[in-house]
Formats: sequence, structure tokens, C-alpha cells
Amino acid sequence: MRRRLVVMLKEPHPGRVKTRLGRDIGLTAAAWWFRHQTAALLRRLEDPRWDLVIAVAPDREGLASRVWPAHLPRVPQGRGDLGARMARILRAGPPGPVCIVGGDIPGITPAHVWRAFRALGDHDAVFGPAPDGGYWLVGLRRTGRIPPGLLMGVAWSTDAALAGSIESLRGLRVAQVDTLRDVDTAAGLPRGKPARA
Repeated sequence: MRRRLVVMLKEPHPGRVKTRLGRDIGLTAAAWWFRHQTAALLRRLEDPRWDLVIAVAPDREGLASRVWPAHLPRVPQGRGDLGARMARILRAGPPGPVCIVGGDIPGITPAHVWRAFRALGDHDAVFGPAPDGGYWLVGLRRTGRIPPGLLMGVAWSTDAALAGSIESLRGLRVAQVDTLRDVDTAAGLPRGKPARA
């Protein structure tokens, strides 16, 4: 069974992505940052140990977009809140472990992702926590029952997002791996060069 890494991405249009960052540096600059950050991230995360897939939004525009690398497979995120969209991705696809990350975490390296997949060797689920109470990675082993309430009822964009997500997986063995920071405001923008593997 192949491992699958899914990167959730929105089309990088001003006013559609990184709006909180846009309040600090301008909507066009925030969209520009996101586009270049995600391009570098996708290049960095291509790895023979897993299949790399992009989950795009909005669905129709994202599937036809020329922004993302044409050689990478794409799937639509679909409707619903973040939890509904991630749960759909975690349930779908071929058999085998799957991890999901976002595009706004400059520090992700293949080593971080590999640690998450290795944690799924003896756990049902894995999270990569963020310092703000959220998380940069969620993964499932997908060999047993997936809870029907997977990622439902979570208070997204709050310091309770990780705790609520773990609660939705009650009864499963959950691991946590490295803590990484996402970029929501100008204060979170990385200094210097992006992370390497």
C-alpha cells in the first residue's frame, strides 16, 4: 500500500488566500507570498517514499489551474468547513496511510513528513501540532474503522482545534510529531532562506 501525502491549496488570488496576512502586508503581497511559498513546498515534498497529491479549491478552477505543477495529480476539496473537507480526503483515495498538510507552513521538510508516516506504523492517527493550538499535519493509517464524526464539531482557527480534532478520533491511538508554525500574520513570515530537507 502506497503512502499518500495531500497538500491542501487554494488558488492564490488576492483576497481569497491568507487574508489575515493580507491585512498586514496587503492582499496582493499575501497572495504572491502564498503562491511562491507553495511552489517551493511542492518541490521540496516530492519524494519517492510517498505519492504527492494536491487537493484544490475552488474545485473547478483549481482542477484547471495553471498555477500548480501539471505533473502532480489533483483532487477537489469539495464543500464544507475545513473538517468536512479534510475528512473527505482522509476517507477517499486508494488504500494505505494518508497525511494532509497545508501550504502555509514554510518549515515542513520531507523528514517531518516521514516521521508522521512512521508514527502511523503503530498508531491509527497522527497530528503535527502548531504552537497556536492548531496543527500543520493530520494523518490516518486507514486500516480499520474510521470514526463517523471524524473532524466534526471542531472549533477551527482557535487554540482548541487540535484538542477538538483528537477528541473526534476517540478510541483511536493518536501520535503527535514535530511542532511547526504556519503563517497567519506578518509576524509569522520566515526570516532568511526556507527550510531544506
